[in-house]
Amino acid sequence: MNTADLTNMDDAALNKQLNDLFQEMFNLRFQRAAGQLPNYNRLTEVKRDIARVKTVLRSRELTAGGKEAKAR
Repeated sequence: MNTADLTNMDDAALNKQLNDLFQEMFNLRFQRAAGQLPNYNRLTEVKRDIARVKTVLRSRELTAGGKEAKAR
């Protein structure tokens, strides 16, 4: 997942993506604890994807807040 794809998504889709990623990370952690995780790199990928989604959401919050402050 790259940031260009994320910036084209709306907030509802980003929040759904974030929830899906948290669920996937939860499942991967359980697999790791049970010794059944075939690809340990996937944990790192999911963590980075979560960070990307959160970054896009936060940047939108800041730009929306900046526009409201300028309108006053």
